[in-house]
Amino acid sequence: MDGILCIDKPEGMTSFLCCAIVRRLLGVKKVGHAGTLDPNATGVLPLLIGRATKLLDRLPVHDKCYTATLQFGAVSDTLDIWGKVEQTGAPLPTIEAIDQALPAFRGDILQVPPMTSALKKDGVRLYELARKGIEIQREARPVTIYSLERLAADETTGTMSFSCHCSKGTYIRTICDDLGQALGCGAVMTALRRTMAAGFTLDDCVTIEKAKALAETGSLAERLLPMEQALTAYPAITVSSAQAARFSNGGALALDRLRQPVEGVVRVYSPDGVCIGLGNPMDGELKMDCLLV
Repeated sequence: MDGILCIDKPEGMTSFLCCAIVRRLLGVKKVGHAGTLDPNATGVLPLLIGRATKLLDRLPVHDKCYTATLQFGAVSDTLDIWGKVEQTGAPLPTIEAIDQALPAFRGDILQVPPMTSALKKDGVRLYELARKGIEIQREARPVTIYSLERLAADETTGTMSFSCHCSKGTYIRTICDDLGQALGCGAVMTALRRTMAAGFTLDDCVTIEKAKALAETGSLAERLLPMEQALTAYPAITVSSAQAARFSNGGALALDRLRQPVEGVVRVYSPDGVCIGLGNPMDGELKMDCLLV
């Protein structure tokens, strides 16, 4: 049983628990997730099942999309509403001021990871240090914000919702906090929903409740997406039957004997349309990078 099951993660559940539940429902040993979601966040959590776990380090799409809401006029030790929140008492920003501030957060920017992140310092997760009341200096890291758009805002209540398409390693609650600082009033994230991860969207997802219902009827496995669906960003080539047999056994293929030119990592298909795995051109040969059959 190999493939991908996209879960619409509910609020209050860890990504690890989602993996454990699906592992039990499918009766498999290997389940991994493509990108952790915080317990209080919801949305797209792609789970790689069985042999698909080998793709975790080879997924070509690392961008993510989110919708989020924030509250101006407050700050928090966790940068969100689930921490220790304090009101700043500063005037709430106008919509015009918000729209003037947003462009500074688009494109290539530097971002300081929050103390509540899963990043490690000397082998210890930052959130573990934060739980002990320890705060350390963190270096700003480069991230890319491809789009950041205000969806709605209320000047009276100081609330705002927005969408964000960003690179791997971006923290949305940090964007909220930084925006609040830029506007001089503070801001905390109040809700977060991931709408795309690893190239999968909410349309590809099932809820945990739906997954349990499907498992009861023995049809959950039918919802697994093919492993190669996570690899469509890589070009595809089709090889001959003899080449497919050699490649399936780990043998390299001479580049000058392939039917199509190869310039980077490719998906390799047999003549009958089966995705054998990923190939990587090196030293005049297409060498097996990841076998899927």
